[in-house]
Amino acid sequence: MYELIKKDGLAKRGRLHTVHGVIETPVFMNVGTAAAIKGAVSTEDLQGIKTQVELSNTYHLHVRPGDEVIKKLGGLHKFMVWDKPILTDSGGFQVFSLAGLRKIKEEGVYFNSHIDGKKIFMGPEESMQIQSNLGSTIAMAFDECPSSVADREYMENSVARTTRWLERCKKEMNRLNSLEDTINQHQLLFGINQGGVYEDIRVQHAKDIAKLDLDGYAIGGLAVGETHEEMYRILDAVVPHLPENKPTYLMGVGTPANILEAVDRGVDFFDCVYPSRNGRHGHVYTNLGKLNLFNAKYELDMSPIEEGCQCPACRHYSRAYIRHLLKAKEMLGMRLCVLHNLYFYNTMMEEIRAAIEAGNYKEYKEAKLAGMNAGKK
Repeated sequence: MYELIKKDGLAKRGRLHTVHGVIETPVFMNVGTAAAIKGAVSTEDLQGIKTQVELSNTYHLHVRPGDEVIKKLGGLHKFMVWDKPILTDSGGFQVFSLAGLRKIKEEGVYFNSHIDGKKIFMGPEESMQIQSNLGSTIAMAFDECPSSVADREYMENSVARTTRWLERCKKEMNRLNSLEDTINQHQLLFGINQGGVYEDIRVQHAKDIAKLDLDGYAIGGLAVGETHEEMYRILDAVVPHLPENKPTYLMGVGTPANILEAVDRGVDFFDCVYPSRNGRHGHVYTNLGKLNLFNAKYELDMSPIEEGCQCPACRHYSRAYIRHLLKAKEMLGMRLCVLHNLYFYNTMMEEIRAAIEAGNYKEYKEAKLAGMNAGKK
């Protein structure tokens, strides 16, 4: 159940009650594609850096180690030793981005595994079955993620098929949740809005899927090549047509600035690989912009990544030491940068929630953006 606590303009401060605990929103979900955050980050670490939700990938876990293996081991929560909420994405994005050879049909998608070339079929029912085997808190509906430059006719046909697939997902999810041997009989289902940068297709699709009364609604197919301005334009058009009393999730987004702008437009769930991916390359986020710790100017810098930050890296280590680790290709360097970045994101979400509750979100957003932009060199 989603509880809307406060609105400040379009910004929403909410609370999603789940079988694995309460999610305070707006929330950033920390991405652990194959049931682990890249950069040697453990689930104990996640507890210490204020992580609320971990996100894992249906396609990757289906391919390796296999969702049936995970079910035999008691589900994803037991497997990765994480007792808080987990969201699994449907595999749709990976099917369409990783698979070079694929055939999209009404029943689903035929494609080859990117690991060993093995033939795989995935449709709405298969995606729901895999996610049910994983036992995640929130399952995502199986959709087609068309290219952002697809023509109007293709986009209209694709979106219509995604709607039909969503109806099949809902039916299959209801069936699976009724079975005795299902790990999580309270698994939630989020549908996904598609339509590229065509406002009218997006809005109509939002209206169509809103009628299905799902547990939450995601906006997919953005941050895939269009400009930030185009993304914000689509959010301005679409979000008002999604149910306000349900969570709104912007998939795969993004930078701190993207998140701040999207919250202002009514979005309250986010995920992105940026904090972990950038961290593994020595790029760290601060309130004065992003730093590249490989830069020579940090060689003798004994200050933490950010003064006052309470993350495990900043509490103990200097920029100089972390730079040395990165240059020496010591894994600890990557790990400390990833921990800092995820802590930064999770702390920013805390600040966002507090600002909405206080009724001064716009002022907070402007100050945060100004600070990060001021530090850009």
